[in-house]
Amino acid sequence: MNNKSKRDIFFLIALIVVCAIMARSLAGHETLDEYAKKKPATENASTDAADSSSSSNSSSTSSENSTELSSAKDSSTESSSLGKSASENSTEEVNSSVTNASAIPSDEDVSDTRVTYSDGFYYEALPNSIVSKITNVSYPKDCEISLDNLRYCVMLYVDFEGETKTGEMICNKDIADDIMEIFHELYDNNYQIESIKLIDDFDADDEASMEANNTSCFNYRTIGNGTKLSKHAQGLAVDINPLYNPQIKYKNGSMSIAPSTSEKYADRTADFPYKIDENDLAYKLFTSHGFSWGGNWNSSKDYQHFEKKNR
Repeated sequence: MNNKSKRDIFFLIALIVVCAIMARSLAGHETLDEYAKKKPATENASTDAADSSSSSNSSSTSSENSTELSSAKDSSTESSSLGKSASENSTEEVNSSVTNASAIPSDEDVSDTRVTYSDGFYYEALPNSIVSKITNVSYPKDCEISLDNLRYCVMLYVDFEGETKTGEMICNKDIADDIMEIFHELYDNNYQIESIKLIDDFDADDEASMEANNTSCFNYRTIGNGTKLSKHAQGLAVDINPLYNPQIKYKNGSMSIAPSTSEKYADRTADFPYKIDENDLAYKLFTSHGFSWGGNWNSSKDYQHFEKKNR
C-alpha cells in the first residue's frame, strides 16, 4: 500500500469519526440504540394518554348520562307530584259537587211515597230531615195542620242569571200535582225565578224572604197581625218573585207596601222585568189550574200571590 492510499483511508476514518460526533451532538448525546430503546416508551405513553383521554371521555359521558337520568327522575317525580295534585283537585271538585247535590234530602224513610213528575221534579211526604228543619220555625208547636197533609216538593227552575237551579218547597198535598205541572211548564219556557227556598232558610220571616225575592209556599202564620190563618199556613198559596210583585194595602188614605223595599215596583203601569200581570205566563198557568190571583183583589193587591181553595 503506497502513501497516498494510506492518507485516503486515514481521511475517510477521520471523516466518519467527525460525522459520528456531530450526529451524537445533534441527537442530544443519545446513540441510535438509546433512541430506539426510548421510542417504544414514548409510543406507550402516547397510547396510555389516549386511553386515559378515552377513559376520561367515557367517565364524562357516564357522568352526563347519570345527570340526565337524575334530571329525568326528578322531572318524573315532579310530574308525578303534579299529577297527584291534579288528581286531588279533581277529587275535591267531585266531592264539592256531591256536597252541593246532597243539600236536597234523600231520606229513605219516605222514598215509597215519592211521586216523580219528570227528571228533577218530584214530591213526597216530608222526610225526617225536613221535619226537623221546620219544627218550631215555619211549623210551630201549636200548628193545626197535620204533617201528613203536607208534601215536600223538588223542582228545577231558571234563575236570573239564566242558570238551572234546584228549588225546594213545602205545599199542601191537595196542590202537589198542580205545583209540579206549573213549575215544570215555567222551567220549560225559561221563566226566570230568582230563588226557591224553604222559608225556614229565612227563619220563617216573611218580610226577609220577600226582600230576598224568594218564591215560597208553606209558612204557618196569620194574615198580617190578625188572627185569621193565611192560605200559606195551609200550604195552599204560592208567592212568585215577591220583590218585583209586592203586596199593596190601602187604609185610611195611606198605602203600605210589602216588602218595604219594593216601593219602586208598586206602580203597575210601569214597565219592568219580572212583573206579573194578566199577560204573564205564571198568571196564565196558575189561574188555569184553579188558583186565584191576589192582583185581582179589591181591598188590597197582592201581585206575587196565587192561592187555591180547599177541596
